[in-house]
Amino acid sequence: MTTYADIPKPIRSGIVLVDPERGTPQRIIILQFNPDTLERSLAPQSAGDQADSGGGGSGSGDKNEALRLKGPAQETWKFTAEIDATDQFEVAAPDGIHPQLATLEMLVQPTTAKLRDAMRLSKKGTIEISPIEMPLTLFTWGSKRVMPVRITELSINESAFDVNLNPIRASLSIGLKVLTVSDLPAGHRGAELYLAHLAQKERLAAAARGGALSALGLNSGDIGLGRV
Repeated sequence: MTTYADIPKPIRSGIVLVDPERGTPQRIIILQFNPDTLERSLAPQSAGDQADSGGGGSGSGDKNEALRLKGPAQETWKFTAEIDATDQFEVAAPDGIHPQLATLEMLVQPTTAKLRDAMRLSKKGTIEISPIEMPLTLFTWGSKRVMPVRITELSINESAFDVNLNPIRASLSIGLKVLTVSDLPAGHRGAELYLAHLAQKERLAAAARGGALSALGLNSGDIGLGRV
């Protein structure tokens, strides 16, 4: 059998659950196939959200805030992941892809132990029960994109089953919200990871080649005199 040692092994995207206190990975979920497409959306948090309504200056927005940002942009990701047991004949799958689906579903579910604890507190007459905290979730897309996220959407389309009705093929529509320093308390491990993610963007932006005004049909005088 011919092997090609110089062919790099493809990097997989995935999800890592991290203990927010210790920073240790609790679970690593590797997507079987990298999604073919990614849909990303960034919404800036502008300080002057209400723009001027016209030349008369009757808009309610603060003109001093027009170029200011209140915080990091709100970033969301959407993609479709595929799981197919028939593509892994060497791996025993008596339950089909139930385990893989359950692993992903538990990313948006509290455990039974935590639910029972909340029920016990409720029976004891506890007036206010704190919401159940989940592990810190990271989404990874190569070494240049590692970010804390919250899963906002998980839609599962099961398309094939074995003789015991175990699903053996499914596509999953996954929506993520990138958690920023606006979403997490100061000093939280997720906030530090977001800052590292943003610093990576800054390094990549610094490596991009800048354009020339001449390519736009302009010169520095046009900008300086407000002729554009």
